[in-house]
Amino acid sequence: MGVRLDKVLADSGGVALRHDVLRTVPEYELAWAVRAGHVLRPLPRTFLLPGVVADPVAVIGAAMTYAGVPAAVSHLSALRLWGLPVPEASWVHLMTGETRHLRGAPGVRVHRREGFGLEPPEVVTRVGLPVTRIEDAIVDSWPLLDGEAKRAPAITAVAMRMTTPQRLSEALERAPRLAGRRHLVRLIGLLDVGCRSPLELWGHDHVFVGRPFAGLRRQVAVRLEDRTVYLDLLDEQTGLNIELDGAAYHSSRQDRERDLRRDAALTALGFTVVRYSAARLYREPQIVRAEVLRMLTRRR
Repeated sequence: MGVRLDKVLADSGGVALRHDVLRTVPEYELAWAVRAGHVLRPLPRTFLLPGVVADPVAVIGAAMTYAGVPAAVSHLSALRLWGLPVPEASWVHLMTGETRHLRGAPGVRVHRREGFGLEPPEVVTRVGLPVTRIEDAIVDSWPLLDGEAKRAPAITAVAMRMTTPQRLSEALERAPRLAGRRHLVRLIGLLDVGCRSPLELWGHDHVFVGRPFAGLRRQVAVRLEDRTVYLDLLDEQTGLNIELDGAAYHSSRQDRERDLRRDAALTALGFTVVRYSAARLYREPQIVRAEVLRMLTRRR
């Protein structure tokens, strides 16, 4: 690749529009670089260095440059920039309040919302790009996902204390016609009562349900020396702490050692810690339910 072309792209962060490149580089040189694979053209009139394609931030930035309208990263693309779990997507999603038509391009989907503004609180800046609020990104992406991937962004965001069920409810109120809305309403309700993982959602619906478990509290904060831990389920009357061990945080040797240290510290404070694996909760819900009922009955 020519020195001039390399410098133009490098100076612009690896992404440049055609008219910017042609100010310095002859058209034949740009065309040769594209044919040779030294420069990529993922969007019309938009050129990237090959190494930049692996950087999702640069690709999203290129899409915004191509769009040419005041816009913010939204939907699944915003979830990615927020660091939430989201499947690999072939589209870059942008949100704008502009009414003028944007020519379609492979890989760029522009959503329009009347009255949408690019200023806080609707939009914040992450990694140098304008991005919709985390709550709006979760709600907007709900119809675009399936299965467990559908619930994962909301569960993760609340579990990591990036948002709250209340703020998610407020965002949902701004989308009264959202496809699948009632299912998201129910998920937010479960998050509001303290469920923080798919396993806890399952336990709430299939194991720890009914009057005998009405006294259990979820996500109870307990101070252990220099840190605060959150108990999955706690019966305050007896001090019985039920922990639900999902694969995400309880599968490695280091995870096991961490859990043992935590359990010892809680026992020293007077709690009784009982752990159930995901395998037992999914395969033996009624047996687990009966065991916990016996524990509660004897201690009460």
